[in-house]
Amino acid sequence: MPPDGVLPFGPLGPEPFSAYVHIPFCRVRCGYCDFNTYTATELGGGANQSNYAQTLRREIALAARMMHDGDASLPTLRTVFFGGGTPTLLPARDLAAILTALREEWELAPGAEVTTEANPDSVDAATFKTLKAAGFTRVSIGMQSSDPAVLATLERTHNPENVGKAVRWARDAGLDVSLDLIYGTPGESLDSWRRSLGDALELAPDHVSAYALIVEEGTKLAAQVRRGEVPDIDDDDHADKYVLADELLSAAGYTWYEVSNWARSAAHESQHNLAYWRGYNWWGFGPGAHSHINGVRWWNVKHPTAYAGKLENGDTPGAGYEKLTPDQAHMEQVLLRSRIREGLPIAKLARPGSGDTVDPGVIAGLIARGLIDPQRALAGTIELTLQGRLLADAVVHELLPT
Repeated sequence: MPPDGVLPFGPLGPEPFSAYVHIPFCRVRCGYCDFNTYTATELGGGANQSNYAQTLRREIALAARMMHDGDASLPTLRTVFFGGGTPTLLPARDLAAILTALREEWELAPGAEVTTEANPDSVDAATFKTLKAAGFTRVSIGMQSSDPAVLATLERTHNPENVGKAVRWARDAGLDVSLDLIYGTPGESLDSWRRSLGDALELAPDHVSAYALIVEEGTKLAAQVRRGEVPDIDDDDHADKYVLADELLSAAGYTWYEVSNWARSAAHESQHNLAYWRGYNWWGFGPGAHSHINGVRWWNVKHPTAYAGKLENGDTPGAGYEKLTPDQAHMEQVLLRSRIREGLPIAKLARPGSGDTVDPGVIAGLIARGLIDPQRALAGTIELTLQGRLLADAVVHELLPT
């Protein structure tokens, strides 16, 4: 929430509203990860795992009071997503208590999608039964790869065999299941990636996310690449592996609905992630969490100890905020909406209030190069082809007027 406690946005519209809950704990920090995560030994006081649910409840209650004080009615939550870190390092009863706090203060819409990320080594059958009883509907399991050598390079500590157990336990509890995969790890062969995809498909998840590994500055992996200890990532290798993923997932009955995401049916698409890509509003809870409402973004202090300390003192944990300019909002809309299969209306390509029109030659050129679907374009919508998904950033660059 904004650091001064003032909500700088107007009345909420009718679009869906979401909540993101950040759980910053991990058993170990993976070498490729630059998320706001901490091992238990790095933290103390109100930031530790045993007190964290209560700390989050304070922020949830404070946010609700701020909305009321600002004469804004609390929106009903259509989606809730627990991310991290490793949310399932908290006891399932704590995750349930956090969801209960959200339900009591903000209310959940009937049939709301409630997801938690999970590490296959930090769950058991009882975990998922407790989560289901609390109102969770979906679990996103961090598989990443089934190749032990790839997992070792990524410094993922889970046993690949536990992924299947976690999927079975989640299904037995009545939860939808998504598997998260990473491709392009240094040393990963195309055959290794093919086996990981095959192993994932054997588990018949409802949803699959496949993300290209990015070597982020400041991570251990970036230092290893810089020293020549592991090879750098290769764009052609990434492209080959993406094409293979789309081929195998499509053949197995999954349909892409965002560049890195496939679902068994529309009913299994991640509504929470679609809310981000459609530019809807959400409130982020937890250290370092970001929020967005009506073109205003704000973010919390990053370190869990500072975050907990502010809430214990009754202060907002906000660190800063910004209001998007019309040009920034337009750029984000083009960037995000062009990544999803439902597409971006061509009429929305012109900057609002500019009087600009989109050069038909740009659209024709993208069609000629096989980057956007010609039939959808003629009907007034940008939809990326497979080749266009491989070059999504380049397509966006051409679509944005300069």
